[in-house]
Formats: sequence, C-alpha cells, structure tokens
Amino acid sequence: MFDAQTTALLRAVLDEVCEAVSRYETSARTHVASMILEAASNGDTSVDGLKQIGRRALSEAPILRN
Repeated sequence: MFDAQTTALLRAVLDEVCEAVSRYETSARTHVASMILEAASNGDTSVDGLKQIGRRALSEAPILRN
C-alpha cells in the first residue's frame, strides 16, 4: 500500500492524464490507473514518468464511441 502523499500524487496524475476523458469512460480510466499503479509499485514515483506512462496507457485504452 502507498502512503497518503503517494496516493494523492497518483490520483492527481490520473486526473491530469484523463482530464479530457469522461468520468463515465470507466474502462479507459481503469486501464490508465492500472498502468500508473503498476509503475508506482515498481518504484517509479516521478511525476513526469507517471504522466508519460499514463499518456501511453491512455493512447492504448479502450474508449467507447457513440
């Protein structure tokens, strides 16, 4: 488990990376969150590194289209 500061950082990175993604796009947001968490679990807690990983994950994430 992460400490409160790291958890806040991860949440902020997720929100920034997914700012253009609807909150209802749960599959895309979940995919991005999963990749960010995996990176942090492996020791990468730099803001820039996590944002890069999040953006890459977002480009690969399933997005529903109407």
